[in-house]
Amino acid sequence: MSAESISNTGAARARKVDLRVIGPLVALVVLILIGVMLNPNFLSYSNVTNVLARSAFIGIIAIGMTFVITAGGLDLSVGSMAAFVAGLMIMAMNWLSVSMGDSVVVILLGIVLALGAGLAAGFINGILITRAGIEAFILTLGTMGIYRSLITWLADGGTLSLGSGLSSLYSPVYYGGILGLSWPIIVFALLAILGEIVMRHTAFGRHCAAIGSNEKVARYSSVHVQRVKLATYVLLGLSVGIAVVMYVPRLGSASATTGLLWELEAIAAVIIGGTLLKGGFGRVWGTVVGVLILSLISNLLNLTDFVSPYLNGAIQGVVIILAVVLQRNSGPAR
Repeated sequence: MSAESISNTGAARARKVDLRVIGPLVALVVLILIGVMLNPNFLSYSNVTNVLARSAFIGIIAIGMTFVITAGGLDLSVGSMAAFVAGLMIMAMNWLSVSMGDSVVVILLGIVLALGAGLAAGFINGILITRAGIEAFILTLGTMGIYRSLITWLADGGTLSLGSGLSSLYSPVYYGGILGLSWPIIVFALLAILGEIVMRHTAFGRHCAAIGSNEKVARYSSVHVQRVKLATYVLLGLSVGIAVVMYVPRLGSASATTGLLWELEAIAAVIIGGTLLKGGFGRVWGTVVGVLILSLISNLLNLTDFVSPYLNGAIQGVVIILAVVLQRNSGPAR
């Protein structure tokens, strides 16, 4: 092959890489510019922080989902899992407050329970997928129904509410913060940074990409495939637990509608951010951009009368389809 051909091939690859890398960022910038033109309050401090705080729950879950999808997996149960974990947390805290009173200790125990329940739920999904050999789509579709039914049963078809004393004591976890930023935003940012480091600079991140790219080759390369795949689901379960810890103090309640469609929003954010749906390549910072794009679309529709907010799902669906088309027409970015 001539030097000119090699140069042209490299240039073509560079163009594809640039498109995949900057595509979500360009879309985010364009969306922000449209928002500013349609509503001058779009970039106001109160609106921006409100959008970031509300998107933090999906964002935290989407970070964990990035590792699962990168390794060639999928989890449709995270929204129902979040509802179930939130219900368990609220019931346990109310029960403990009877004997221990409305105290910080009760809240800390509730947080530990939520994180533990998330880990356990993620482990159950992961072990059934890796050891029992059940397809991830089928398994998590089943657990999605199980968790949603369990929270409906626990709430007796209604709503589980945190006691008023505990609710007041716990609310600063969502409404409080430092430097003008609420705790959900701070936690989301820290987890995003940590997730990007793990994905890009650790053996675990490289193994996730290797498994998603070609599981057989990864196994021949001495990668502990089952162990790594199990770890991704456990990590996702922990992400759900953290999201619940941030979410419960916002409303102080959980019901059958809690976390509804969170799994689709998390998966959409991951795909929009450039992670390959078929696995083999993922980037956490792209997922963060995807979360912001989806959140800003919803926010923009609420702030303007240009398009009905009832079309939010339709517009997000178009964005998701375009992202998948872009993936099919572009080579994997590295």
